[in-house]
Amino acid sequence: MKSVLLIFLFFLLPSGWTQVAGQVEVCPDCAVSTIKKGIEKAGVGDTVLIRKGTYLEYNIAVEKPLTLLGEPGAVIDGQDKGEILRILADSVTVDGIEIRNVGTSYTTDWAAIRVVKSEYYRIEHVTLKNLFFGIYLERSDNGKVLNNTIIGDAKDEYNSGNGIQLWYSKHVEVRGNHVQGVRDGIYLEFADEVVIADNVSTKNLRYGLHFMFSNNDRYTGNTFENNGAGVAVMFSRNISMTGNTFRKNWGSAAFGLLLKEINDAEIRGNTFEENTVGINIDGSNRVVYTDNHFIKNGWAVKVLGACYTNSFRNNNFLYNSFDISYNSKMNDNVFDGNYWSEYTGYDLDKDGIGDVPYRPVKLFSYIVNRTPETIILLRSLFMDIIDFSEKVSPIFTPDNLVDANPIMKRRQ
Repeated sequence: MKSVLLIFLFFLLPSGWTQVAGQVEVCPDCAVSTIKKGIEKAGVGDTVLIRKGTYLEYNIAVEKPLTLLGEPGAVIDGQDKGEILRILADSVTVDGIEIRNVGTSYTTDWAAIRVVKSEYYRIEHVTLKNLFFGIYLERSDNGKVLNNTIIGDAKDEYNSGNGIQLWYSKHVEVRGNHVQGVRDGIYLEFADEVVIADNVSTKNLRYGLHFMFSNNDRYTGNTFENNGAGVAVMFSRNISMTGNTFRKNWGSAAFGLLLKEINDAEIRGNTFEENTVGINIDGSNRVVYTDNHFIKNGWAVKVLGACYTNSFRNNNFLYNSFDISYNSKMNDNVFDGNYWSEYTGYDLDKDGIGDVPYRPVKLFSYIVNRTPETIILLRSLFMDIIDFSEKVSPIFTPDNLVDANPIMKRRQ
C-alpha cells in the first residue's frame, strides 16, 4: 500500500520536482580548475561557484541556464586576447566576479560580458577593469544590469568602447552602476521600454549617456558629471528624465544635456549645474520642462531651430551667464512661473509673482551666437546698456518670449 501511495504522489507532483539545483566548485587547486570546465560540468540551473583566484581565460561561452557566482577575489583575466564572457542562453546570472583585460579590436566590439539573443539574465555586483566594451547587450530583452562597477582607461575615442551598451534590447533595467573612463558611459540604440536609474556616469571621453532611436524609456536619479560632452538624446520619443544631475560638463562643445529630434518628452526635477550649456535643444517638440534647477551654467538653455510647443514652468534659473539663448525671432514655446535670479522687478500686491514680465533672452546672447569672440565683452557696461535697450524695445530677440508670471522666491 505504501508503494502504491508513493507512485501515486509521484505522478501528481509537477514534472521536474526531483531536480535540485547543484553546485560546481571551481578553484585553482580543485579538480575543476577552469571556468570553462565548470560550465561544461554544470547542469541546467546549477551554480558554478568560482573561488578566490585569477583565471587566465577568454572566449568563455554560457549556453545553458545557470549562475556564475564569484566569491571575493575571484578574477577572470582575459590577457588582452579577446572577448571574455559570452552569454547565449536564457536565465543566466553573473554575480560577484571581477573581469579585466579585454582585448582591443578595430573590427570587432569585444566586451567583458556580452549577452546575445537571451532573456531573463542578471548581471550584478560585477567589477570590470581595463576593458574595450564593458557589458554589451545584443538583441537581449527582459534583463537586469545592477550595481556593477566599470572602470576603463580610455585615452582616445577610436580605440575605446562603451561601458554599458544596449542594441535592439527591450525591457531592460540598468540600475545602481558606476561607470567611468570609457567612451560613452551608457549607450542605447533601438532600445525601448528601458529603465536607467541611480547610476553614476563620470569622467568618460564623450558622453555620460548617449542614446538614439530608443523610445518609451525612463531615466531617473542618475548623475552625469565631468564627461567630455555630457548627455546626448537623439531621434527618440516618449522619454522621461526625472531627478537626474548633470554637473561640470565643460568644454567648447560640451553641454549637460543635448536634445536632438526629441518629441513628447518630460524633463522634470533635474539639476543642471556648472555646465557650458545646461540644455541644448535642436528640433525637439512637445517637451515639458518643469521643476528643474539651472545653476551657474554658461547658458542654462540654448534653443536652436525647429523647436515648437515646448513649455518651461516652475524652474529655477540661478546665476547663469545666460538664462535663455535663441537663434531666431520666432517663438512658439511657453515660459511661465519660473524663478530668475536676474529678475529685478517688484511685487506690490505681495502675491509672490512679479508685477513686471521678465524677458530672459539678452541681446548679448544673440550677438555671441553670431560672433562667439564677443564673449570677452560679457561683463562690460556697454553690453548691459544694449541688453536693457533690447528689453525695452525688442528688435533682434523674440518679442513674445516673456515670462509673464515670474516668481519672486526660488522653488525648493
